[in-house]
Amino acid sequence: MSRIRSVASSALGVHRRTLLAATGAVSLSAGVGYALRPTDSQAATASAHAADTGAAAKEAPVIAAREAATAPLAPYTRGTTLAGVAAPRTSSGYRRLGDGPGWQRVVRSDLAAPKSGRAGRRTALAAFVQLTDLHLIDSQHPLRLEFLRSTDVHAWRPQEALTVPGAISLVERVNALRGAPVTGSPLHFAMTTGDNTDNNAKSELEWFLTIMSGGRVTPNTGDPRRYEGVQNSGLKQYWQPDSTTRDADKQLGFPHLKGFLAAAIHEMNSPGLTIPWYSTVGNHDAMPLGTYGHGDSYLAEFAVGGKKLMSLSASEAKKLQDTLKGDTDPKGTWFRDLLKAHSRDLRSVTPDDSRAPFTAAEYVKAHLDPAYKGAGPVGHGYSAANAEAGTQYYSFRISDDVIGISLDTTDAGGHYNGSIGAAQLKWLDRTLKQNKHSYAIIFSHHTSGTMTNLRPDPARPNDRRHGGEDVLAVLGRNSNVLAWVNGHIHRNVITPRTGSGGHSFWEISTASHVDFPQLARIIEVVDNKDGTLSLFTTLIESAAPHRTDFTDLSQTGLAALYRELSFNAPGASTKLAGESGDRNTELVLKKG
Repeated sequence: MSRIRSVASSALGVHRRTLLAATGAVSLSAGVGYALRPTDSQAATASAHAADTGAAAKEAPVIAAREAATAPLAPYTRGTTLAGVAAPRTSSGYRRLGDGPGWQRVVRSDLAAPKSGRAGRRTALAAFVQLTDLHLIDSQHPLRLEFLRSTDVHAWRPQEALTVPGAISLVERVNALRGAPVTGSPLHFAMTTGDNTDNNAKSELEWFLTIMSGGRVTPNTGDPRRYEGVQNSGLKQYWQPDSTTRDADKQLGFPHLKGFLAAAIHEMNSPGLTIPWYSTVGNHDAMPLGTYGHGDSYLAEFAVGGKKLMSLSASEAKKLQDTLKGDTDPKGTWFRDLLKAHSRDLRSVTPDDSRAPFTAAEYVKAHLDPAYKGAGPVGHGYSAANAEAGTQYYSFRISDDVIGISLDTTDAGGHYNGSIGAAQLKWLDRTLKQNKHSYAIIFSHHTSGTMTNLRPDPARPNDRRHGGEDVLAVLGRNSNVLAWVNGHIHRNVITPRTGSGGHSFWEISTASHVDFPQLARIIEVVDNKDGTLSLFTTLIESAAPHRTDFTDLSQTGLAALYRELSFNAPGASTKLAGESGDRNTELVLKKG
């Protein structure tokens, strides 16, 4: 068993790095704001511009390690994809899932050669869980683009009404873990790397925060008594679970499940994470439908109104989809005109103000609401200073030797791909340099390859935007960077990166929880005591059983069905799990 370095720290105590911070040698910041004492908050909220203004900046405290009731056995596999994964047990039609063989751990030596005997020498530095692309969906929202299914069958997915029970089951899985599976270290925190919501709707934001922090969730808007959406519309291009209608999905073997919709919108309960959790913003959190910049009052009013477009010809749907993929309608002007042109085709639904879009400031303020503190920290990384300045990036201390940096890679100018402003890029470089004696883990929603949208931010038109290559350059010239952890592409991909100065790190992209295989990832950082470090990545599924029971429409039964529906979703990619080297791995790095 590896030796585990203590990362627990009294909130009132002083450790080596706190002393350095007090003398100005180390600074962690929230991108804006003011310095906080360690007893004020577990989130880092020092001034982003301390280096420029000369203001004193204090470091955030070490996250208190969760104390396990009993010492966990390590290494272990139970509850991870090392032990088993959901796999089809039938060969054709609608395929039922069951227990499949696990995925072995693969040692990646792309950046450094692993040395023998390291398992007996290693010391754990940090351990955490990454959740990404939960896409909590208000499936009855008037602005949803389900009608694009007439041109792209995967533009609407049969599992979309079950994102809430699915996410709750993932929380249950994290809570059941016996610490980190390789080292046995306590899991210090969980980080959500964006697209926590889907439609930028206040209803979805409330569901997300409640699921993460604990409480009761009713995944329903509009009429409180019944579902109003495409799945009881009678339209055959959508799965009509409660009806005997021979719709397109039933022709593929999808079941008739009487009572499905009533169960899907019924009140559910989340235990909330039992470890601290942090939040990173994604494009679906920042903009309506993840792609349209704020500002069109017609679309904002349509979101809370009583009309919904549920069907569209394939030719018109193709034109709209082309504007989305081609990035030619960042403000939703074409989409607005389409809705107006089809005013006679709109169906009536119950208006609901909770479906209103939320701003960046409202997103941050919601995280700061004491009702959603859960296991902490207050704000889940964000500070009141973030809300005041309209920024959504920050840094925080993970352990004595490791810091975390959460970036905002969304582009408020519109479109689903991202970029970063010059001010934030300079802050990133400065934060890494000020903390050169600590290893750094970078978190963002977008991957380096999807940061190609350089449209100016309307709120900061003079702040030049930078793409993924510029971020890679900054990370590559700071020798303390170990990994860039992100999502967005809904696929497991682990890529070795080497900067111009020869420094290497890993870019770790993790699959979503809305598309199969519905995964999250544990990441452990260890010092091998031989001139190398290792990052262990271990994928996990939700706690829902692999086998479904069509008669079980309980919260747990729906979570299991959520996974099986996502596997069978027409047009779904079969490559999102990635290759073996993108799943359960040991990623070896040279020190320095």
